[in-house]
Amino acid sequence: MIESFDVAVVQMCSGPDKSENLETASRYVEQAARDGAQLVVLPELFNCLASFRQILSQAETIPGPTSEAMSRLARQLGITLLSGSLCEQADTANRGYNTSLLFNTAGELLSRYRKIHLFDVDLPQGPSITESAWMSPGKKCCVTNTTVAKIGQATCYDLRFPELFRRLIDRGAELISVPSAFTRTTGKDHWHVLVRARAIENQVYVAAANQWGQHSPDLVSFGHSMLVDPWGEILAEAKNESDQVIVATVRNERFEQIRSQVPCLNHRRLK
Repeated sequence: MIESFDVAVVQMCSGPDKSENLETASRYVEQAARDGAQLVVLPELFNCLASFRQILSQAETIPGPTSEAMSRLARQLGITLLSGSLCEQADTANRGYNTSLLFNTAGELLSRYRKIHLFDVDLPQGPSITESAWMSPGKKCCVTNTTVAKIGQATCYDLRFPELFRRLIDRGAELISVPSAFTRTTGKDHWHVLVRARAIENQVYVAAANQWGQHSPDLVSFGHSMLVDPWGEILAEAKNESDQVIVATVRNERFEQIRSQVPCLNHRRLK
């Protein structure tokens, strides 16, 4: 990790109109770059968030229109860009992957993380969602060395699986990106707890970019995007339910201080 750098987390309310979503996302990434961010993180399914049928109907190959647009943006702005996630066409008919892409300052695709844990829930107060009926799970963990830090990748529901985060830490992650569309129903009770817990127990920075608002009749996201430090301190949070770009500074000194003063990762007995 470099000595310090600014991270921007983008919160937006995506819908079914891909061109509108791309225009919105690009505008906020440009704003983040103007604000001095060297790393920008977009939310889950930022280019299309509606019913799974609508999402899958707009699935793309990689490279494809969205990935190429994000590549150009990263290159033009000279930033590292974690372009949330999009629906990637799978080889199997009528299936996709929930795929998160990481681009470097030259616009080169550094990594492609396909969401491992798929959101299959049926809550009494709603929602009832079966992501696995439309998406196929990924199988590989991703930790990538960039010009700012070693970045681990997770997506939304992955937050509930600490073993994934442990694996990312074992591979050297210093910051973990978590693009999300965390629902309002679960988010009001679990979002802050889970994001902070993953940061604290792994002594790592977490950049959690969440969707907010109504995306379809059955899907409402919680918002409250955050950047959390390895002590669990919330460095920045989008507190209102609205489109926002939040920026905070990541410091290597803070990272190393916490890991040296409370070396719990070195005290692990069960692996």
